Amino acid sequence: MKRNNIFRIKNILVLLTVLCFTGCTKLDEVVLDEVLGADASNPAGALAAAYDRLGDRTFVDNGCVFSLQEYTTDEAMLPTRGSDWGDGGKWRSMHEFTWAADNSIVTDNWNLLTNGITRSLTAINAISNSDLAEKTLYLAEAKGLLAYYTFSTLDLFNQSPYRDPSDPKAPLEIKQAPTAIDELIVEVEGLIPDLAKLGEQSTHNGRFTKEAAYGLLANMYLNRAVFKNRYAATFNFTEAAVSGSETDMDKVIYYTTLLINNPKFKLNTNYFDNFAITNSGGSELIFAIVQKIDNVRNGDNDFAYTCMERNQRASPANRGTNASCTTPEFYYSWNGHHEDPRFTRNYQYSDGTWFMNNAVGSVPATSIVANSNNLPWFHFNRGMIAGPQYGPKLTAAGGFEMTSDGRIKVSELYMEKSSTTKMDFTPELNFDIPGQSVFAQNQINQGVRVFKYEFDPEEGNGSSNVDIPLFRLGGIYTMRAEANFRKGLTAAALADINILRTSRTRESLYANAPGVALASLDEATLYREIGFELYWEMYRRQQMIRFGKFDLAYTAKPVSDPFRRVFPIPQTTIDVTKDFVQNKGY
Repeated sequence: MKRNNIFRIKNILVLLTVLCFTGCTKLDEVVLDEVLGADASNPAGALAAAYDRLGDRTFVDNGCVFSLQEYTTDEAMLPTRGSDWGDGGKWRSMHEFTWAADNSIVTDNWNLLTNGITRSLTAINAISNSDLAEKTLYLAEAKGLLAYYTFSTLDLFNQSPYRDPSDPKAPLEIKQAPTAIDELIVEVEGLIPDLAKLGEQSTHNGRFTKEAAYGLLANMYLNRAVFKNRYAATFNFTEAAVSGSETDMDKVIYYTTLLINNPKFKLNTNYFDNFAITNSGGSELIFAIVQKIDNVRNGDNDFAYTCMERNQRASPANRGTNASCTTPEFYYSWNGHHEDPRFTRNYQYSDGTWFMNNAVGSVPATSIVANSNNLPWFHFNRGMIAGPQYGPKLTAAGGFEMTSDGRIKVSELYMEKSSTTKMDFTPELNFDIPGQSVFAQNQINQGVRVFKYEFDPEEGNGSSNVDIPLFRLGGIYTMRAEANFRKGLTAAALADINILRTSRTRESLYANAPGVALASLDEATLYREIGFELYWEMYRRQQMIRFGKFDLAYTAKPVSDPFRRVFPIPQTTIDVTKDFVQNKGY
């Protein structure tokens, strides 16, 4: 293996098969006060393992960070659907705001994120004691990953563990968000000279580059006021930055502008290309989790898979799972904006056939699934999917129903586990008990589904080639727009929002019409537009807190106290690690 290729994703994962950590926290137990150790003979493998934690559940599984950042908001929920998705009420608890310190989702996320911290510290230790030619670069990347995991932990839990990786006997430290956010900013700013520019030194957008650092710094400065005073009624977004005479919002503008002006990045006219199977190396992806379907560890398809119904099949070998949906509040925020290219997009087959999702008919079987015995590939539309649903059905032999001339037959679909219930995805969520997100078996069709990420049709319902964006150019524009707006520079904010709107175009069915520019911008409109650009991307909770929306009631969610803006430290951690003090309210 050539050293300069060591961080190609498949090679990263291969390295993990031979890697041994002596101090890495196991995910089924919390041992944060162990002495940190590392396999000094394999520092590159230690760094590979730190990267791997990003894509091994943490930021790609719907039950992990997505669950905390999205299911707690008006963008997403996972109700109990008849006989499915009960699981002791853990999914409902996210949206009903009933989680406690013993909640398994909360505990899993804490363990995953602190494991990422441990792996990063292990990598720092191993690289520091190595003679690698790339020592300076790899060390900067390991520290960048440590900052990313730590920021994510502080964001969700308000505190985070740390141990000096240079001292095997160093005591456990507990970082607190109000002070740790400044330390993180200083740390990441100090890494920039040693990080590679994207595309240099064999880097790609799956590695922590200078550009990834700019994205992280912009997000840290955007949320710094919240970290400083988590439970406040309002936040001071224009206080002095960590250093210099500028404000937090000035820093957001500075770092986002570096990315917006970078010729490596460009907004996609087809918004959904950012979330397609072919999005690897896409022009908007600044820092992403690179996924592959291979024999090492398959990528994760959860963000698409959980939305689709079991009788929605991209190929005869694959199906959805009828779980998550959006709320009426978020869906109706699009009223008057259904022409926005980010709302929905129809698929056109190679012979010119459009799948309109509104009638029975047929589509050609010329699109073939890679690596799946030449199975035909049915392409669903993308975006917000509402109303009666159409698509292929399976024959008794397990293949798609076909027409006499060899095309895929398109039929009206019914719910798999309620075969007399039409697959009619209604915006309304009519729960028998309004405050409890539980559907009877004949109600499981309810909820508009979000087909933002492309459903990968290869064998294996959870597998995917779709890279998951962590920092994306569209999101960077929203950060700059919000920062300008909070500085009172409304015209500059409006300009960025309109760039996002008008750079996206509809499909040729609608003459590739661009989105419509806005004439004015107020806070409510800005909030709505950020949601249009970033839905389903693990940013909504942060956004709702900044805009004062998180504590409000919405479908199946009561008015909540400010202490719910962060999650509890798991009781299992409190029990074995006395250094932690439980968060307020838990």
